[in-house]
Amino acid sequence: MNYIKSFYLTNRFFAVAGALVFLFMVGYAVPAVAAIAETLFYLALVLLVLDTLLLYKQKRPLVAERIMTEKFSNGDENSIQIILEHRFQQQVFIQVFDELPVQFQIRNQQFNLTLKPREVKNINYSLRPVKRGEYEFGIINAFVFTKLGIVKRRFQLGQPKAVSVYPSFIQMRKYELLAISNQLQQSGIKKIRRIGNNMEFEQIKNYVAGDDYRKINWKASARRSELMINQFQDERSQQVYSVIDKGRMMQMPFEGMSLLDYAINASLVISNIALKKGDKAGLVTFQHKVNSVLPASSRNMQLNLILEHLYKQKTAYKESDFSQLYISLKLKVTQRSLILLYTNFVSVSSLQRQLLYLRKINQQHLLVCIFFENTEVKELIETKADSLEGVYTKGIAEQLAYEKKLIMKELQAHGIHTILTPPKELSVNTINKYLELKSRGLI
Repeated sequence: MNYIKSFYLTNRFFAVAGALVFLFMVGYAVPAVAAIAETLFYLALVLLVLDTLLLYKQKRPLVAERIMTEKFSNGDENSIQIILEHRFQQQVFIQVFDELPVQFQIRNQQFNLTLKPREVKNINYSLRPVKRGEYEFGIINAFVFTKLGIVKRRFQLGQPKAVSVYPSFIQMRKYELLAISNQLQQSGIKKIRRIGNNMEFEQIKNYVAGDDYRKINWKASARRSELMINQFQDERSQQVYSVIDKGRMMQMPFEGMSLLDYAINASLVISNIALKKGDKAGLVTFQHKVNSVLPASSRNMQLNLILEHLYKQKTAYKESDFSQLYISLKLKVTQRSLILLYTNFVSVSSLQRQLLYLRKINQQHLLVCIFFENTEVKELIETKADSLEGVYTKGIAEQLAYEKKLIMKELQAHGIHTILTPPKELSVNTINKYLELKSRGLI
């Protein structure tokens, strides 16, 4: 029964069968053609049997294995490898179809391979998920045929496998490595502080025997004609909270991924950088109510706890209630902290409704309000209008962009730090701001 289910006739078979039927029809009128048709029929039958035997004479002639990580990184290209090994004695042609998770909505993926006798071949491809959660891979389907190409044999290989799509740990590692190697500037990050240096400059003092000669300030020594040395003090460990708005305005997509998931990815990146800098990292999420509060800490497991909290975040995209956020921060975050608030105001009027609570949060903490620039609006502004409708559309786009600038000015007028950023540059601009505030001694 399994042989019957795996047996497929190709288009070449049906083309030959059609030609034979035509010849037999002509043979009714021309006996010579009928003889040729009969000969070709038996020849085709022999080739059909031969092709079938070549494909079915071995029980397990094809083996496949899918190799991939147990966790995928959201918003990044994740590598997948399929290893194919066959034991056919002749050259074969293989069509491979991997059963991908429904979230990708990919239905036309096909790999065509030519394998020499007993050859092993690798198939490499990548997938970019845009939502967190569980993804189910199915089996690997392979259709094998020979040079005769009359019959195909189907193989169902491998095992179904589930992977979890987590916030972008690839992006997190990228910026961690850049920070450690002091190459952040190459990625557009302006302020550079050495990761792992827990000392802040305090003053220049006279050199005393026993002081570390590596801290000698040669310029000051030249001016004073005596050895002067830089004195440092221990850098205080500060609390850095990533506060994520999960309201309806964070549902807007950009390159297939919601603003909420961009904020989640950036929160993981900045939490890792803060921990590497010796600060404490924490997390708060809210929409109509505060959903979760992870107290800031610098313990070894803190980054894993943040990653798991971010992975489990779900939302109904309800109206955000900033009063609930203010109350929760006042009760649960008692020490002055850096609050990185990821939200998205689209108009000055929407900001005005929440401004009172933002000002109160800023009185107790150092608040940085991070919201998003609409890149599609920016493209419309840069596009030349060649019709009345185009002029009207461009005018609306300019009004929307101007509204974002007014929001920035309104927040800055009340002493609130702001970041207006395209979604793709969110992580870079957030790190920039964090390092800037650290260098200025504001946190």
